Amino acid sequence: MSCPLVSVVVPTYNQARYLGACLDSIWFQDWPNIELVVVDDCSTDETRQVIERFAADVADETASFASYYDEAADVIERTVHPRYRREGRTLTVLRNETNRGSTPTYNRGFRAAGGDYCTYVASDDLLHPQMVSTLARPLDAGEADFVYSDMFVFDDAMRILREFKVPDYSFDRCFRDWYLCGVSKLYRRSLHERCGWYDETYLANDHDLYLRFALAGARFLHVPRTLYSVRTHDNRAVNVHSSANWARLLEESKRLVRSARAAATPR
Repeated sequence: MSCPLVSVVVPTYNQARYLGACLDSIWFQDWPNIELVVVDDCSTDETRQVIERFAADVADETASFASYYDEAADVIERTVHPRYRREGRTLTVLRNETNRGSTPTYNRGFRAAGGDYCTYVASDDLLHPQMVSTLARPLDAGEADFVYSDMFVFDDAMRILREFKVPDYSFDRCFRDWYLCGVSKLYRRSLHERCGWYDETYLANDHDLYLRFALAGARFLHVPRTLYSVRTHDNRAVNVHSSANWARLLEESKRLVRSARAAATPR
């Protein structure tokens, strides 16, 4: 199997508490060719420092393990190695000069990305180590244009609240019943060339864009494996999950479901 470049965009705003673990979960994927694009939407917390520390650690931090007991000297020797792999990884950091909101921040990251396959990851979520390789495989084999998987929902204590198994793909199930794909996902960047970017007037930006992908004939595939962990926003209603924004997002999604029901079934 070839190893096309995968671009992972991480838009972030005031998520310093969670961002480092999110970036680690991307960097330590088992896929050998990843471009990580972090876009800081003018955060006011410690996000800048977290990103700067991550970049410095990627460049030079080491780790070690006990590897040999020298009996004559009664010394346990350690093997020192880079903490982060460097081959097959690139890091791009972008910062908005003003707070632009989630969707323009997504688009800035995707416009800067150059991978054959791409995705975005919320900066408080976690990728499981085989997510990219598992979702890239059907893309690489020409079996699909957009691949998605099941996920865990977890809390700040790292407890799994539920396993969210999304349906195998059909236009009816995933767009006409409700929006039931797209959190744990990887897709061909060429879809943007065909269908455009995330619509900056939407909070339900992924729902809108992926519906456009589907209506344009993109081939969707569900991989029935749990490859991603979504952090719950219970008791943490911020950004898009604030009460006003969440109500707006749900209204947008209801409107998109109605438009999917009115559309011809894609072939």
